[in-house]
Amino acid sequence: MNIYRILAVVVVLLGVLGGYFIYISETNSESNWYKPFKLGLDLSGGTHLVYNADVSEVNEGEVSQAMSSLKDVIERRINVFGVSEPLIQVEQIGLGEGARHKLIVELPGVTDVNQALALIDKTPILEFKLEKKDRLSDEVVTAQIEEALKEAQINSTSTTLDLASYLEEALYEPSGLSGKYLDRAQVIFSTGQPGAPQGPSILVEFNAEGKELLATITKDNLGQVLAIFLDGELLSAPVIQSEITNGEAQITGQFTIEEARELSANLNLGALPVPIVLDSTQTIGPSLGQDVLNKGVYAGVLGFIILSLYMILWYRLPGVVAVMSLMTYVILMLLLFKLIPVTITAAGIAGFILSVGIAVDANILIFERMKEELKAGKNLGEAIREGFSRAWLPIRDSNLSGIISAIILFWFGTSLIKGFALVLIIGILVSMFSAITLTRTLLLALGLRQKNKLITFLFSSGIK
Repeated sequence: MNIYRILAVVVVLLGVLGGYFIYISETNSESNWYKPFKLGLDLSGGTHLVYNADVSEVNEGEVSQAMSSLKDVIERRINVFGVSEPLIQVEQIGLGEGARHKLIVELPGVTDVNQALALIDKTPILEFKLEKKDRLSDEVVTAQIEEALKEAQINSTSTTLDLASYLEEALYEPSGLSGKYLDRAQVIFSTGQPGAPQGPSILVEFNAEGKELLATITKDNLGQVLAIFLDGELLSAPVIQSEITNGEAQITGQFTIEEARELSANLNLGALPVPIVLDSTQTIGPSLGQDVLNKGVYAGVLGFIILSLYMILWYRLPGVVAVMSLMTYVILMLLLFKLIPVTITAAGIAGFILSVGIAVDANILIFERMKEELKAGKNLGEAIREGFSRAWLPIRDSNLSGIISAIILFWFGTSLIKGFALVLIIGILVSMFSAITLTRTLLLALGLRQKNKLITFLFSSGIK
């Protein structure tokens, strides 16, 4: 058995195992492998919200950071609300000073969004709160929480929100210091001087009014905790170590660089408010989404069957090999959709179907080159190798142009176009692998070299 036959057996086995994994992970909810496809809003149903962000008061160089922080805060709010796998994106339309910035929120499975809108449609609130000197002990607070959970007659989302509010009120009290007094926050590093904090820390600078307020708070509360809350969520609880009179507070601790940057970004969000206004909303019912999904899958399966019949009838034995390669290609794509994971939308399904056509196009180029080599008098093995070699350059160039176009669509397109472009990029890359590697391996595994009437017929094309 030559090496190509071994590789062909491995490819077939991996394809079968991949197909089995897709089936189990999609149908058996009790299995440890259960991992259903992640469906977009247009397929699963839900609500699509688009907000306009007002960045007029944000410095041009800080717009990207402010929008990123805004996205993080909205995502936290939605997660607290209990929505399964929300999709929150920021989008810029245009360039320069005239650019418009949008926040896109997709809530799968949510068709009544009144409560969600109440959580989203607020500018993030940054507050500094002092720990109560007569606060309850941790044991008492824990016991009260457990009792509240037992007696709660409300849903889990409300319980979570009520407990968070209770903890904040039970342990902390307002200091009067808030985000409107903050100029900016930035990550700084130790200069190596004796006594200086090690690792990254956050320098928080306040305006003139905040400077006076901070001086009073730190003077009267030495050794107390001054907790930082964003939208009611505790970000950090630093201890006041000395009176601060210059309006610059340094938050130290065992921060990693990522943690320090995240805290700095959240603080800046409170310092640089980004008001948002609802621009549009679209609600898609679950039955409509399921109908779109069913039609998309039906179109894909029907197209694949027609394409397979054409390849087999026109290209005969190479067509059969191409169909096997395409089946492996489909399995690879579905595995990637599950494992990355890729959010599948109606536009994404269209991109997937289009990429199947691109994979077939590569096979057709290869087979036509093989025919030319056979007509030139070469044996079958040489014709297969030479056909693949000569077809590689046009396949590479055409696919590269497709990838460049898809990248441009992904970079500048809306969320709907991005789903199409992402699937198309993945599909083109996998199709190149399946056409150049899988089809070539399966053909060479046949071990056919000498030409005869049967071989000539099997490797010819057309209806004769």
